Amino acid sequence: MGKDKKGGKKKPGKHTERPFEELPYRRGVGIALFNAAGKVFVAQRLDSPGPAWQMPQGGIDKGEMPLDAAWRELHEETGITSAELLAESKAWLRYDLPEALARKLWKGKYRGQEQKWYAFRFTGPESEIDIDGEHPEFSAWKWVDFRQVPELIVPFKRSLYQELVLEFGPLAHPVKVP
Repeated sequence: MGKDKKGGKKKPGKHTERPFEELPYRRGVGIALFNAAGKVFVAQRLDSPGPAWQMPQGGIDKGEMPLDAAWRELHEETGITSAELLAESKAWLRYDLPEALARKLWKGKYRGQEQKWYAFRFTGPESEIDIDGEHPEFSAWKWVDFRQVPELIVPFKRSLYQELVLEFGPLAHPVKVP
């Protein structure tokens, strides 16, 4: 047993790292935002040295419902308020972070995320899109073919994105804009 900052013995269970496999998942939401052409919105993460495109996502605040969190995250990350809800994922989807990254993020409390995903259709003008909000997370954005998204994402999220393409794929088609 190690010593604490005051030179005394550490109490069992205090300041010890839990095994990675025992860490819980952080609850969050994700958004597949389709435009009228049937393309999906992706953005390049600011905190990544290499290509790391993703769809908007984020945590659920205490007492917040998942759909409310999705609307909030959509607005915070993209500036978008003009959208309509198309679908909700049937299940909560999970991904594990690489262990070294998990130990750095969220104070090492989580092994990854468990997310409820929502599909929305963007109904506003592209001038509404603003990724330079109060706490920017992205450096660039673009519309892409939905089937292409798993190839753009970091490898540890790839299987989750492949599940999303299967579930939300039928929504990725052009629609008439009124």
